[in-house]
Amino acid sequence: MRFTFHGDNPMLTLCGFPISNYYNKVKLALLEKNVPFAEETVMTKSTDEAVLNASPLAKIPFIRTPDGALCESAVILDYLEAAYPNPPLLPADPFAAAKVREVSTFIDLHLELVARELYPQAFFGGTVSESAQARVRKQLEKNIAAFKRIVRFSPFVAGDTFTQADCSAFNNLPLVGMATKTVYGEDLLLAGGVDYKPYVKRVGERPSAQKVAADRKAATVAATAKA
Repeated sequence: MRFTFHGDNPMLTLCGFPISNYYNKVKLALLEKNVPFAEETVMTKSTDEAVLNASPLAKIPFIRTPDGALCESAVILDYLEAAYPNPPLLPADPFAAAKVREVSTFIDLHLELVARELYPQAFFGGTVSESAQARVRKQLEKNIAAFKRIVRFSPFVAGDTFTQADCSAFNNLPLVGMATKTVYGEDLLLAGGVDYKPYVKRVGERPSAQKVAADRKAATVAATAKA
């Protein structure tokens, strides 16, 4: 397993690999919060007992903490918010914080998870049946119209400050756009009136996002060279 380190005396270890959008969702939060952490390369579908004890479905990412392991990206982000409250990635007001979580959940579950069914054809040289393509398109068009009602881009995805929702949006919206563009010939987010590209460019200027993008690119190049 490969390790990299960020900061002095990291007490947290982020496990997974930097091509994963949900790994990068957590990594972006860690970098934004200036939390020292190590990275450990762990692939999906591991049968290693140490991995299964940390992430019972062998999903990534998961983190190792001094108190034990945690899996599921939304859970990890909430842990980070409680354990490392400054700088905050959630508003102090309970309702405002819930609205940020609402946007994050919408992006992860109603956009990215639906579009994920297209990824075998969009990114991995496989095929998705025409019936599945039609079903996914119908669901995405419905969900994108709903997302348009809650997204802000003012200038961040949930309001005027960078939050947990941006950790989801920066890593997931481009995937939805690219997958639909490849499979359907048009970016369904743009077609649905969600002009996310200026937002992604703006967030991409942040040092944390630049680090995530650079590491993702390097890992993609390395994976392609091995293929």
